[in-house]
Amino acid sequence: MTMSDILKLQNGSDVRGVAVEGVEGESINLTPEICRQIGCAYASWLEKKSGIEVCDLRIGVGRDSRVSGPELADALMDGIASAGAKVVDCGMATTPAMFMSIVFEETCFNGSAMITASHLPFNRNGIKFFDNDGGLEHEDITEILKLASLLNPMKASPYTPEFDLLSIYAEYLKNHISDAFGGSKQPLEGLHIVVDSGNGASGFFVDKILKPLGADTTGSQFLEPDGMFPNHIPNPENKQAMEAIRDAVLKNKADLGLIFDTDVDRMSAVLSDGSEINRDSIIAMISAILAPQYPGSTIITDSVTSDRLTYFLEKELGLKHLCYMRGYKNVINKQKELNAAGICAPLAMETSGHGALKDNYYLDDGAFLAVKLVIALAQAAKAGKKLDSLIEKLPPLVEEGEYRFKISGEDFKDYGKSVLEEFKKRAEAAGYELPQSYEGVRLSFKGEDVQGWILLRLSLHDPVMPLNIEGARKGDLAKLVEIARKLTDGFDRLDRSALK
Repeated sequence: MTMSDILKLQNGSDVRGVAVEGVEGESINLTPEICRQIGCAYASWLEKKSGIEVCDLRIGVGRDSRVSGPELADALMDGIASAGAKVVDCGMATTPAMFMSIVFEETCFNGSAMITASHLPFNRNGIKFFDNDGGLEHEDITEILKLASLLNPMKASPYTPEFDLLSIYAEYLKNHISDAFGGSKQPLEGLHIVVDSGNGASGFFVDKILKPLGADTTGSQFLEPDGMFPNHIPNPENKQAMEAIRDAVLKNKADLGLIFDTDVDRMSAVLSDGSEINRDSIIAMISAILAPQYPGSTIITDSVTSDRLTYFLEKELGLKHLCYMRGYKNVINKQKELNAAGICAPLAMETSGHGALKDNYYLDDGAFLAVKLVIALAQAAKAGKKLDSLIEKLPPLVEEGEYRFKISGEDFKDYGKSVLEEFKKRAEAAGYELPQSYEGVRLSFKGEDVQGWILLRLSLHDPVMPLNIEGARKGDLAKLVEIARKLTDGFDRLDRSALK
């Protein structure tokens, strides 16, 4: 495979590709041979970055439940070992656990890798890498892939037998809940919590955390790892997945439902009445939990969060809201930047369910966020309240829509930028309010005639311009769509058929 072909496997700060047959029109491009090359390159890169001789490096490798996981993990470990580093096979794991393997005293790895493609279909797979500074950046992955294209590693000697990292990670999370209640062994007694793992890697949350702490987990579902994902896509943004956990909560009369993505770096929840706590509401909930500890602090979100959330964070919780950019690495890096400058930013969270806490190594960890929710649930129950009391003043979602405009022709990024420039000029000429926007052009409407917001932006990787609109009252969405239509008239390479 050429350098150009290998570089096509880069997806932001991850590696992603097609690993098995089974989807028409999608050919395999992430093979064991390529993973072996990437593993060798990662070990060499880590030697250079850390200043530690490769023979002294200890690197952990884990995987989620995907059917291609074992073969690709073996190949990646072969590549790492061929470079001379020591490799530890962590077996079934989670993405956050693989970062924590660098932190835990029992492991103290110099680096780690996770074989996962998050919520993507069964035929896909990928690799996420970590070092002491957290997840690798875009430019790091580019450097590793370029080096990989030049290598042809030999078959390596056996690596360390499978190591049970998940139990150490689960104990860390379990103790966090117990410590919140003075070391109580059964702080969740009397609470009914159901979990939907979507046949991903999060089943441990039931058997190793909730049950030992006294929770009733009757009705938890799809806990067995199955890389074909036979029940639903393990994705908190997926409608079918959210309906599955909602049905489980209502059927079992549970106090809380938790749902994770495949590799457990994202989560969402469902309250006892069936209300879905995702997107804006999950950010609002975690922020409300953190607000007493961090008064006046800054919450960082991606660009598609709503004006409703801004109102709740700033007017009800007394916090500051920085509506930043899409991409979990973008919001986390901004969080690190602000805290380094002395501006307290305890939470960086995307509407997708990626959320990182300052006090948890800036790690986007769905299981840790779930722990925060479980603690808040137990505290509310002891006070005779329900968890939803935390966000009772968050204005409800009334109307929303997302419309994706495809861009035809070449140089879609340059064309998209020109569309945004003209869109902004037209909005300014019309007298619309343009709040600060770090991504695309955002308009805010607070008048009697129409209330809500519009965001037009350019996709990071695809020739698409997503248009997000939210109306604050019944009928406002249609009015805002008409405003957006007028502002985007005349762009001949922009397919606006989604507005019809």
